[in-house]
Amino acid sequence: MRGLPPKLHDIAYEPGLVVPAADGSPLLTDHYFPLDDGDFPTLLIRSPYGRGFPWAPMYGVLLAEQGFHVVLQSCRGTGGSGGEFHLWRNEAADGQATVAWLRGQPWFSGALGTIGPSYLGYVQWALALDPPPELRAMVVQIAMHDPHGFFYRGGAFSLEDALVVGVGLTSQHRGVPSFLRATLRLQRHRRKATGGLPLAEAYRPALGGPVPFLEEAMAHPDPDDVHWHGADVGSAADGLTVPTSLIGGWHDVNLDQTLAQYGRLRRAGCETSLLVGPWSHQSALQQGWPEVFTESLAWLRAHLCGDPSGLRPTGVRVHFGGRQAWQDLPDWPPTRRDRHWYVDTGGTLIPRAPEDMTEPPSFRYDPADPTPSLGGALAGGKAAQRDNRPLEARDDVLTFTTEPLPAPVDILGPVGAVLRISTDTGHADVFARLCDVDPHDRSTNVCDGLQRLQPADTPATVTVGMGSTAYRFPAGHRIRLQISGGAHPRFARNTGTGEPAATAVRLAPVRISLHHPSALVLPIADEAAADW
Repeated sequence: MRGLPPKLHDIAYEPGLVVPAADGSPLLTDHYFPLDDGDFPTLLIRSPYGRGFPWAPMYGVLLAEQGFHVVLQSCRGTGGSGGEFHLWRNEAADGQATVAWLRGQPWFSGALGTIGPSYLGYVQWALALDPPPELRAMVVQIAMHDPHGFFYRGGAFSLEDALVVGVGLTSQHRGVPSFLRATLRLQRHRRKATGGLPLAEAYRPALGGPVPFLEEAMAHPDPDDVHWHGADVGSAADGLTVPTSLIGGWHDVNLDQTLAQYGRLRRAGCETSLLVGPWSHQSALQQGWPEVFTESLAWLRAHLCGDPSGLRPTGVRVHFGGRQAWQDLPDWPPTRRDRHWYVDTGGTLIPRAPEDMTEPPSFRYDPADPTPSLGGALAGGKAAQRDNRPLEARDDVLTFTTEPLPAPVDILGPVGAVLRISTDTGHADVFARLCDVDPHDRSTNVCDGLQRLQPADTPATVTVGMGSTAYRFPAGHRIRLQISGGAHPRFARNTGTGEPAATAVRLAPVRISLHHPSALVLPIADEAAADW
């Protein structure tokens, strides 16, 4: 809470107001407001995680002190609100019902904004499917718009994130003691929850019993399944005219969705801004909070109070890893040149395609001893950058590394790997990670991604999206591509049998081979460095 703008108003609050949901269920709502005369704009915050810590102090109190009415509401079926919670079906209608209630309040000036992170951002997109005429600004922080895209990345189930979300959505709205007990229970049962079979049953002791939305997500991996109908509210951005600020983190689990939101808003001609910091899903609201709050407040003041003095001159600001500095950009992604570094024999990564690899490198992936996950983009607390040397010492991890760089190399944009891969069973995943290796051989992850392979009789070309970044590899450092068969339990292991992931009860190892040409594709920001 240090480094925040000074308080402008003393405040008061009305707890436990009852707002009717679309179906008439009571939605418990707290109202924070400045103790001064005058018209103040209103901010609507809708949460399935309760209305206490951290939402009350970090949003209710702080924003009211800056001159806003803050309406903090528990979603249907959570935090004492009536009805039954559903992961997506009620949010658009209940948001509209709440705005209708606001219109009848004597203190409502007609100027409305929304703000919030994670699921509190999802409900903003749901409301924006049919934006009320009063809605003049949105601040969407580290948020998703597509639940299927959250649960499945590259075709594999995001197991660790699903468990974290399961704990949050089932316990946090009941208060801090309940949330802490649920968190400790997950830690006690984590090994069995992630290592047991079948997956749809093994997790239950860790979460205190069945969680219907998790089991439904596990059972429906296909995004086109009717189960997911109406879940993706990203189309709200396609025709939106409400000025929208987007905030993400390079190690946030929702970064890809945040960047997709920005692209859609830009194509729609909507006024928008983008801030991406060196944060994970959790640290954006901890170490990153001064930057996140200041950015959010400036956007709200500009579009609800007519005060643009806090806005920055460019639409995009990103934190540049390796340089540890912020950089302003006119747009995202910036103009860049994609450069290929090719896998070669002896674990090398070279700037020009080799003629051939006489003996393709390969490894054996055993789901009974799955390659562990280490850092990366997670919803939980062990995200972000880590020393990858223990991981790279395993027999089921391949690494390909450049010579020491003669000059710094800046990359800015989406990273990927284009790989030619064969397997001996047809059932496998491939996990690709970009690392920075310093002169002391410490290998630090920058970004990564996973792709489920389709069965094939011959080597097939597979593109692995590895997320986006802004990063400088200093002179003397080396660029490394890391390849493995998974990252467990961040992603549910591929059992190797072709059985549905939720109900599989057998495990089978697989040999994965890498063929020529296979390449790491980096977005080079500096043309001079591209030709080293």
